[in-house]
Amino acid sequence: MTTASAGSTGTSPAVEPFDVVDVIRTKRDGQALADGQIDWVIDAYTRGVVAEQQMAALAMAIFLRGMERSEIARWTNAMIASGERMDFQALSKPTTDKHSTGGVGDKITLPLAPLVASFGVAVPQLSGRGLGHTGGTLDKLEAIPGWRADLSNAEMMAQLESAGAVICAAGSGLAPADKKLYALRDITGTVEAIPLIASSIMSKKIAEGTAALTLDVKTGAGAFMKDEADARELARTMVELGTDAGVHTVALLTDMSAPLGRTAGNGLEVRESLEVLAGGGPADIVELTCALAREMLDAAGVHDADVEAALADGRAMDSWRAMISAQGGDVDAPLPVAKHVEDLRATEDGVVTGLDAMGVGVAAWRLGAGRSRPGEAVQAAAGVEIEAHIGDEVKAGDVLARLHTDTPERMPRALESIDGSWTLAAPGTTVRARKIVMDRIA
Repeated sequence: MTTASAGSTGTSPAVEPFDVVDVIRTKRDGQALADGQIDWVIDAYTRGVVAEQQMAALAMAIFLRGMERSEIARWTNAMIASGERMDFQALSKPTTDKHSTGGVGDKITLPLAPLVASFGVAVPQLSGRGLGHTGGTLDKLEAIPGWRADLSNAEMMAQLESAGAVICAAGSGLAPADKKLYALRDITGTVEAIPLIASSIMSKKIAEGTAALTLDVKTGAGAFMKDEADARELARTMVELGTDAGVHTVALLTDMSAPLGRTAGNGLEVRESLEVLAGGGPADIVELTCALAREMLDAAGVHDADVEAALADGRAMDSWRAMISAQGGDVDAPLPVAKHVEDLRATEDGVVTGLDAMGVGVAAWRLGAGRSRPGEAVQAAAGVEIEAHIGDEVKAGDVLARLHTDTPERMPRALESIDGSWTLAAPGTTVRARKIVMDRIA
């Protein structure tokens, strides 16, 4: 709305219905934000009316004071309303999606999407890039020659109909408020605020338009949420947000105290995913992939699916080849190999009883598999190949891990970060099997 003063030919700036300083003070003082305040502040921030430092102050107030469930729901809806919403109702198949909070060696999306698609269910997996010690799904897939992450909505719909699965970059039109706020949180020490994490994830997932969503919420040393109680709270909050929005939402709480599988790094993780799709691969990757697949399929109306059989008989691999080929990837091309490989060896005999996921993740990042700022290039072949995992018995001189990089000058700092990540007990020690899926929250 604009108003003109008497005798004036110009117009004055639009009058905003709220003052951002009042909004900040409300939350700073521990009060709940009104619906109108939330709707306005998200819209005004997206338009540039609310300055970055003002939203930073509000984010810190939310971090320190928290939000009630009704506030989080309204905040999420306001971020959805900042952009476009996708609609998959024109597809001939039911849709189901999955989101992971991320962790070291978390390559589950790669075998999971084609596995679920092999049962006639559409999987629109809009993914992102990595930052810091956790790898991004798009970075991993870009290790495949020719594969492209950016698809138009029309291309995505056509691929879902033909191949059944798509893993691609989210369009800029989905929840643009979240994109701005996500970048701000990263540089203001407010990333860990559960209301902001939950609304960030769920605003994008609800805007994507899937009918069902399975969440993989990780906890442990290599996870975003290291404390189990915090991870449970985040899972419950996201399930409630999805349910309130009419999306069938279930969360699995999963263990990330040690890396998933035996690789951390882009091309290395693609290679390991292909082993799973060929009916092999590490037991923990297979276990979690199958657990998530069963949840996704059940939500889409496919009950009691024999997902292990689909991995063993090649159906999932056929879906993978169709999905990758549709996005320009050469499914038969060899994956990149690092120019420099160095072994980390055990200095004593023993049984591996612990493996620090964070140490492995930081090493992979320092080797070139990850980035320290948005837009930085990553190495397709860099990463860590774990030779001794929890429960394995090793002797002095045995290889614990192989470190891969194209730039050998990165090796000393990577070795520094991974050194001491293995905990050894006396030879013959029995190690209790790791429980990957800790709980189900619905």
